[in-house]
Amino acid sequence: MKTALISVYDKTGIVEFAKKLVSLGVEIISTGGTYKTLRNAGVKVVEVADLTGFPECLDGRVKTLHPTIHAGILARRDNKNHMKHLLDLGINPIDMVVCNLYPFKETIAKKDVTLEQAIENIDIGGPTMLRAAAKNYPSVTVITDPADYDHVIKELKKTGKIQEETNFHLAQKVFEQTAAYDALIADYLKKQRQDDTWPEKFTPTFELVQEMRYGENPHQAAAFYREVGANVGSLTTAEQLNGKELSFNNINDANGALELLKEFDEPTVVAVKHANPCGVGSADNIYDAWMKAYSADKMSIFGGIVAINRTVTKRIAESIAENKIFLEILIAPDYEPAALEVLKKKKDLRILKLPNISTPQRSDAFDLKKVNGGLIVQSIDNKTWDKWQVVTKKKPTKSEIRDLEFAMKIVKYVKSNGIMIAKNLQSLGIGPGQVNRVWAAQQAIDHAHELIGPDVTRGAVLASDAFFPFADSVEAAHAAGITAIIQPGGSLNDQDSIDACNKYGIAMVTTGMRHFRH
Repeated sequence: MKTALISVYDKTGIVEFAKKLVSLGVEIISTGGTYKTLRNAGVKVVEVADLTGFPECLDGRVKTLHPTIHAGILARRDNKNHMKHLLDLGINPIDMVVCNLYPFKETIAKKDVTLEQAIENIDIGGPTMLRAAAKNYPSVTVITDPADYDHVIKELKKTGKIQEETNFHLAQKVFEQTAAYDALIADYLKKQRQDDTWPEKFTPTFELVQEMRYGENPHQAAAFYREVGANVGSLTTAEQLNGKELSFNNINDANGALELLKEFDEPTVVAVKHANPCGVGSADNIYDAWMKAYSADKMSIFGGIVAINRTVTKRIAESIAENKIFLEILIAPDYEPAALEVLKKKKDLRILKLPNISTPQRSDAFDLKKVNGGLIVQSIDNKTWDKWQVVTKKKPTKSEIRDLEFAMKIVKYVKSNGIMIAKNLQSLGIGPGQVNRVWAAQQAIDHAHELIGPDVTRGAVLASDAFFPFADSVEAAHAAGITAIIQPGGSLNDQDSIDACNKYGIAMVTTGMRHFRH
């Protein structure tokens, strides 16, 4: 290891690293701001311009794009012709490249950033050097992450060189970074064009948040990644105040709870189990909302996830403790200190604080589903209805309209075929994931009767995620005493369901918007 070229935007730890390299007999070459930083810190350093005989130009846009630099990086040490060519040209090999890139991601995250500012923060020379060094990893050590400085120094001190296995690992990290960097630029520029066509090459980029002990099942490996960009109100920005690290299922279920919760402005509590809502309640105050959600299904909430859109009070915490409710996760924008004191006595309860819990998901976000050999991508389901239309002789009352809105927001997050029954802004029975709709309806009715009481569905409303292909679901609703139904409509047999509602005096509203959830 004789020569290292250092050119970094993020100068964290770079002075200390350079000093250690110098102490090991490595000559340092540098550029621009990095050169000044190292020189001012007393590091012996050669400026790239002195090496190439060509000054930086175009306001620093061209510094390292020169044959002297890239021949020194790319020459294969095991190729006699390469080494003779360097000798003939008077070019010295470069054994290490230390480089990180202009902060394009941080620049476009700023409010009111201009296109010109974004373009100026697209790095050209940096990725070129990194890719060149990574390509020649058997001969060149390339470092783009300051976290690797210490390991490299330790290896140099121990063996006097960097092992090829280490170089290979560092090279692979480079291509990960440059691929993500270019993908981010491509995505940003497409959005600036306001082009809503699907890209020919879909290359989203994500950053590792944590590795997990296992995935959906213990024999599956898993990791949690954060989407690059504004993620306000998402799990990736939550602060964990108590409990074990989040698991794959925790994150998946908690995300479902959060997305449903974001449908509501009023004080609301959502309980989720296995990615399906099991209890939802809205009220004038958050304690009453909690009691509605809890009493909707005291059995299924055990081992579930609860999301709350108001500060968790001591009274709610005491209710959880007194009823000996085991929860995997509790998510809220804040907690009263006295509430935290009670909740933290449950050492396994994962307590998450998410101040922006009600912030909706970005409208330009995508829903991604992996399939064998490919990926299916769609825009997010960020609407609940298109146009309400009362299609029956009986019109819903004001209280029924409130419950119909409430129920439709919930059934949108129930696995298809999904049916949801509600009354007084409380979920009563949920029928998720059935292969026909009447089974889902009957399941929702049976659950409500079993969990709460045989008369609870009298005067309740029913919501369906998709249209009724037959009148059988209406028949089941009538038998349960349900007085109003909301569904998308659009079946060839719509009139059969409407006629059945008119026969039984049930109000029916269609929304013109289906919500399949698979």
